[in-house]
Amino acid sequence: MSKGRLRVALILPGGVDRSGRDRVIPAFLWLVERLALRHDLTVIALSQGTRPDSYTLRGAPVVDLALPGRSPFPGALSRYGFPRLLRVLRERGPFDVLHAFWAGAPGVLATVSARFLRVPSLVSLGGGELVALPQIGYGMQLSWKGRLQVASTLRLASRLTAATEGMCRLVRAVGREADLVPLGVDPGWRLAPPAVAASPAFRLLHVASLNRVKDQTTLLGALRRIVDAEPRVTLDVVGEDTLGGVVHSECAALGLASRVRFHGPLPFDVLPALYRSADLLLVTSRHEAGPLVVREAASFGVPTVGTEVGQVADWAPEAARAVPIGDASALATAVLELLRDSPRRAELGRRAYELATSFDADDTAARFSEIYAELAAG
Repeated sequence: MSKGRLRVALILPGGVDRSGRDRVIPAFLWLVERLALRHDLTVIALSQGTRPDSYTLRGAPVVDLALPGRSPFPGALSRYGFPRLLRVLRERGPFDVLHAFWAGAPGVLATVSARFLRVPSLVSLGGGELVALPQIGYGMQLSWKGRLQVASTLRLASRLTAATEGMCRLVRAVGREADLVPLGVDPGWRLAPPAVAASPAFRLLHVASLNRVKDQTTLLGALRRIVDAEPRVTLDVVGEDTLGGVVHSECAALGLASRVRFHGPLPFDVLPALYRSADLLLVTSRHEAGPLVVREAASFGVPTVGTEVGQVADWAPEAARAVPIGDASALATAVLELLRDSPRRAELGRRAYELATSFDADDTAARFSEIYAELAAG
């Protein structure tokens, strides 16, 4: 093993499909590719497919345990997940560091396995681990199972990271510290050739699954106000529909069907064309640990107008516009102001671009590698 090269197991919930295009999380692909160049990396996906599988992706071996995606804790998760993970870790190891993304099942299984194998563990928080939003049934703090998973992970993890200042504050509030490590964008991704011609109309973009925490009700309420004031506006929506057509029905009821194009989930390499054609990215989430889409859009010079969560809150007001959560009127006002002020919109996009490119996917891998070395040395 060369100097500085470690044996690392990266434990993910999924997002690393063998296709490399569908059912993937771009940030995971970019991270895997870079870590595989620096370390002897093994990727372990808990629930990528429906049956166990092994393949190579972005230069790293991937082992899919194919665990049930909604296994209850602690019964089924402990019974099926821990033995399978431990077996893979023993067969593929020994490892110097176990790194898990999210303090749900990946965090629990990784930290327990790390203690069992006597190796350090790193957990990167990236969702609703530390929040409870009962009005929409979101957040791991809503149930005793979720609270137990998170508490166990935070107690057992050797070290924690988070992608935004807001998440770091939430970790601090429960008595731990988290290193700030944003998930950066692949610099080469920006070089993808454009495939959508420029339009004289204003094009808004929303990239998120259709679900309650992303709050497309506020999105559509704002769009109705925007279209009433500026008829040239259209909206592209990219993401999986988890609500069975509810958002589509709301869109039709508001008379917006001709203004909104629902693309559904798209291969991630199609997104650059949509980012390039957009004037603004809209984020209406009620909670975010990221989102990476703010950095993705910014890497093309597209600024974000959104609710005061995650990356939007971190970058506002210099590189994003933030409005109160659930306030469709404020969102519409902010969007219209920027659409009508091209120099101001361009300046916001320039600042967002500078932030997105000042810490990209190469920097993310480098920072994680520093933490791995510190953990291994300790």
